[in-house]
Amino acid sequence: MSELVTGDAVVLGLRPAKLPSRALALAIDLAVVGAVFVLVSIGLALATASLDDAAFAAVSVAAFLLVLVGGPIAVETLSHGRSLGKLACGLRVVRDDGGPIRFRHALVRGAMGVVEILMTLGVVACIASLVSARGRRLGDVFAGTLVVRERVPAGRAAAVAPPPPWLVGRFAGLDLSAVPDSLWLAVRQYLTRMHQLDAQVGWSMAERLAGELAERTGVPVPAGVPAGAYLAAVVNERQARDARKVFAAARDEAARSGFEGSAGQPVGGAPVKGAGAWAPVAAVPSAGAVGAGAPVPPAGTEGGQVPPAATGFAPPA
Repeated sequence: MSELVTGDAVVLGLRPAKLPSRALALAIDLAVVGAVFVLVSIGLALATASLDDAAFAAVSVAAFLLVLVGGPIAVETLSHGRSLGKLACGLRVVRDDGGPIRFRHALVRGAMGVVEILMTLGVVACIASLVSARGRRLGDVFAGTLVVRERVPAGRAAAVAPPPPWLVGRFAGLDLSAVPDSLWLAVRQYLTRMHQLDAQVGWSMAERLAGELAERTGVPVPAGVPAGAYLAAVVNERQARDARKVFAAARDEAARSGFEGSAGQPVGGAPVKGAGAWAPVAAVPSAGAVGAGAPVPPAGTEGGQVPPAATGFAPPA
């Protein structure tokens, strides 16, 4: 399960973009496309100065279709719904089921955009966006797409609802290793939006998600536990395990750093080259210490230096 879809075929957790943000993104896109069209027109005018009026008109229409219509279609197709204006405003065009758009979606949106944006100066698009509950223009309606917000302010980010106190710690022995990340994401999206859903729709979603989660863990949902409370308790248990792992890793790292720091302290002398730790160096007795009970250097030495050992080799006479 890669995504959680409501009865309106809108992916749970995606926030539809409203008219102000869409208008700002469109203004940025039109400014960029207009600048490119002007540059292309100047270049074509210089390159086709020797052509007659009919040929120049045909080249101008081709440039108009290529830049003002084909350009946005190509950008939306290659970027999966993120034009320059939408990228700057944190918006994205997606399908009604939440998936990335393809060429046919971008083509329908671009073709309808010529009528409702370029030919009517955006009046039709503004009216359609204001009338639509999800801010969709006619191009979105015919293409089956939706413009959503990818960046949500941190202060407005919804938190996962906590489980009931009597369920905290009840699923400590549950094996969660087989639960995929896509299912965790769907459960989290449901828990953050469950109070905004219709009661019947929310109940059916909770039952479906709880059944999938119980199938992955191999343990059925306890009798008498509501599906929504079960999902919240299991998510809380996973978060607690992740927190314990993070704390344990931080504690081990701190202990390892402390051990390495203590190993690098000097121990009674100067450092030894080539070694990673400090080692003591034997003291050499001074001249004043000889005769006061200190060990005397062997005979035949000068300055306390011991001659090298004999090798048994005698030089020739």
